Amino acid sequence: MSGRAQLMWDEAVTGYDFGPEHPMDPIRLALTRKLVDAFGLEKDIEVVGARPAGDSTLRLVHRDDYIQAVRAASADPPAADESYGLGTMDDPAFAGMHEVSALIAGQSVGAAEAVWRGDALHAVNFAGGLHHAMPGAASGFCIYNDAALAIARLLELGAERIAYVDVDVHHGDGVQAAFWEDPRVLTISLHEHPQTLFPQTGWPQETGSASAEGSAVNVALPAGTGDAGWVRAFQAVVPELIADFRPQVLVTQHGADTHFEDPLAHLAVSLDAQRTVQMACHDLAHEFAGGRWVALGGGGYAVVEVVPRSWTHLVAVAAGRPIEPETVIPESWRQEVFARTRQLAPARMTDGRWPVGYADWESGYDPADRLDQAVLATRKAVYPLRGLLP
Repeated sequence: MSGRAQLMWDEAVTGYDFGPEHPMDPIRLALTRKLVDAFGLEKDIEVVGARPAGDSTLRLVHRDDYIQAVRAASADPPAADESYGLGTMDDPAFAGMHEVSALIAGQSVGAAEAVWRGDALHAVNFAGGLHHAMPGAASGFCIYNDAALAIARLLELGAERIAYVDVDVHHGDGVQAAFWEDPRVLTISLHEHPQTLFPQTGWPQETGSASAEGSAVNVALPAGTGDAGWVRAFQAVVPELIADFRPQVLVTQHGADTHFEDPLAHLAVSLDAQRTVQMACHDLAHEFAGGRWVALGGGGYAVVEVVPRSWTHLVAVAAGRPIEPETVIPESWRQEVFARTRQLAPARMTDGRWPVGYADWESGYDPADRLDQAVLATRKAVYPLRGLLP
């Protein structure tokens, strides 16, 4: 073990379970962990469990009254207080909810601590990325905002510049809200346009408070955006901003729900494009953040076909042993999938779209193209605030 990468894992995170009718089926976590094992990635990445986040850590982002409301709902789910977003259709209360949510948060905080202290260069918590939780409310399947807590812990440890890049199909609204007034944190979110998807925020004009102008960046992508447009948008915005900001740590969120098979959204991105962006994030961390990279999961509701493959690619990239897209998936994992779900598992680590081709922004843009309009809207809103040419 080189000590270069850690995978944060505790089997108990699979207890983050809103019930059998809810789209966020924890089997996606269990199957990802099994696929990581099937590829033998444990030889290249140290598997580590962290303690649950305690109240003092949770209070770095969340209000104390909200933490107590989660604890109360956890002990008595039918009495959950909906004014805190608990006991709703999106966030049903369940027994033990506080404990498992704090455990997931603890894994992301532990990942941040390991990277900051130099125990690991890269750390992954694919159970994390619960980016919708607000300081005083649950939202969008998210109870505690582990991504924001990891960033807040880095600030507490002395970090002065942290970049957060969120490529989930949904806007990273909770993380943006947590650091709206903090110029030390640059939040960049690429997501489906708020006109067509929850949480209806993430417009390009959302650029941070007066005390942190240009610290929030939002690329609102038209529904139907596929591989070429998605990677083009990422490359047209993210590298230049990261190069300018020069973060000490890069925190990224890799929701797999941009995929064309995801049932809850309307982008048309393949596994191969997701892997392309994972590798781009790895390279940006090395180029501009001394290699310090905390990578999180997020959304993703094609729980057999997409999520395990996407996040196994992420773990492999962090481990320094990327899996070639055409690689055949081990039969042992495919049998496990069928035994547990009665679904046929995918056969390869690709959707057949590798390599992903796209046009660089520098090659010119089409003012009549909706994707290019989205990118240009973001650049015009943010770049001048950061002293850059749009």
